[in-house]
Amino acid sequence: MNPLTHAQTEQRSAAGIPGFAAEFRDLDHYIRVITDRIWEQRRIEDIRTYYSDPCIVESPSSVSTSVQAVIDGTHATLAQFPDRRLLAEDVIHSGDPLGGFLSSHRIISPMTHAGVGAFGPPTGRKLHVRTVADCVCRGNRVVHEWLVRDQAAIALQIGTTPQALARRWLDERGGWNKPKAGPVPAGYVSHVSGDGWARRHAEGLERLLRGEEALVADLYDEAVHLIGPGEQTAYGHAEVAAFWRSIARSLRLQNFTLEHLAAMRDGPTTGRSDRIALRLRAQCVHAPLGGEDDRYGPASGRAVELMAIVHAEFVRGRVLRTWVLIDDVAVWMQVLGGTQAS
Repeated sequence: MNPLTHAQTEQRSAAGIPGFAAEFRDLDHYIRVITDRIWEQRRIEDIRTYYSDPCIVESPSSVSTSVQAVIDGTHATLAQFPDRRLLAEDVIHSGDPLGGFLSSHRIISPMTHAGVGAFGPPTGRKLHVRTVADCVCRGNRVVHEWLVRDQAAIALQIGTTPQALARRWLDERGGWNKPKAGPVPAGYVSHVSGDGWARRHAEGLERLLRGEEALVADLYDEAVHLIGPGEQTAYGHAEVAAFWRSIARSLRLQNFTLEHLAAMRDGPTTGRSDRIALRLRAQCVHAPLGGEDDRYGPASGRAVELMAIVHAEFVRGRVLRTWVLIDDVAVWMQVLGGTQAS
């Protein structure tokens, strides 16, 4: 399936989305509107309108299955961060009415830690936290979701560390006990773009996770800006190579799965860059080589599943800006309390 051109997007916008309410011009509009209603307008019960029940929502450290769990989680978040905003940075989408649409929605949330909850007593600190939600949408509802929030950014901005927060959550939950997520709804086919420039980057990420850091110069523009876990930034080839090295040296890749890859070329009339959204799942062993690059501490021999969502914008075939959403708190939880690798 080829990515939509700008002209095709305009044509779809005029006709609406098959199976969705007539008010929604296209998937981008649908996601932005329902997010605004649920979060910005605090119409929490609208979740029952726009989510199926059951609806599996998987994050790197948890799985929920009911619409009530989505509502409860939304209330819990707002109790801790009552002024939370969901500012849409981008919606990169793919799919069709038969297999189902998928939106990869990147959000930046300014908010204040003002209430008691999973992050402890309120600190009164103002934060900025990024999230990407991959939502399968069918029949005017979200029917399956993968969600990666930068929990490390929250930890650091409220005055603790990802490691300390991971230890706290392990103690509260009785260890690492993430259940296996159920399957996506019948008929949904995950989109993996066949465009060479998009596939090249997805395949390059697997090689970077295997330690081939020399590939950075081929994949990224020399002025690249990478935003990674903890809202940490890396500029230029040397810093981006150091970021990927810190992961590859700590987590020894055993298996790599590309779960979704959407590519969008909106054309010169929109002023948008060529861009992709991809979700990957990497099975790893925490077996660092030793030294200053041991991102997750001394070797534990434990199995670690890395569930990441990556957005990237391209110029002249190489990445100029990229957002790598990895939940470092979930990684630390597995390092500290997960199962030994077989």
